[in-house]
Amino acid sequence: MKKAIVSILLSLLLPTTAFAASTKEDLQARIDAAKVVLDQIMNAGDRTVPSNIMKSATCVAVVPSMVKGAFFVGAQYGQGVVTCRTGHGWSAPVFIRMAGGSIGFQWGGQATDLILIAVNDRGMQDLLKDKFKIGGDASAAAGPVGRSGTASTDWKMSAELLSYSRTKGIFAGIDLDGTSVSQNQEDTEVYYGAPHHFEAILRGDVAVPPGAVPFVRDVAQNFVEARAH
Repeated sequence: MKKAIVSILLSLLLPTTAFAASTKEDLQARIDAAKVVLDQIMNAGDRTVPSNIMKSATCVAVVPSMVKGAFFVGAQYGQGVVTCRTGHGWSAPVFIRMAGGSIGFQWGGQATDLILIAVNDRGMQDLLKDKFKIGGDASAAAGPVGRSGTASTDWKMSAELLSYSRTKGIFAGIDLDGTSVSQNQEDTEVYYGAPHHFEAILRGDVAVPPGAVPFVRDVAQNFVEARAH
């Protein structure tokens, strides 16, 4: 019953384009939006991802404008991109979906930018072999905020993923327990013009498409700068 209610709410929250086939132009716009989100957050002074976390990143996911809403039942849905660190830089991006819900007396709606950072060797390559649930299949924690490298190190012991949100300019760690993350194979095939396995792309076996170079370069630059601190 709860799942049915959340499914209905998601269908009401989402524009019809969320269920329509994406064009390559749509997907390029999504990658461009992810770069803008990352740029803005990483240049936010003392309200950003700590350097000691960024330098530990094995994968970085950005979901621009994840839709969140509630009508007695909470639900959220978003689409984004992931790049992972390889032996020779950062991989070409793949497309993902995130969805989840919560039960409770709530009302309202908002759009939130999300960042997920994988911080151990398992990374997102393994997690994305199948649909996974944050807090269930993958341990997660709300990430600490602050440019300084002195942020809490508790996450090293307890989390595979660190999660962040930005709503109305406020950037903070967020609890995403119960949110599912899955491959968007259809969008990935449309963007690359051919079928590629997610693992092959995230291992670095597929060249970064020209349109994705600015986003991947942005992630790589932030990683290098964090390592330099």
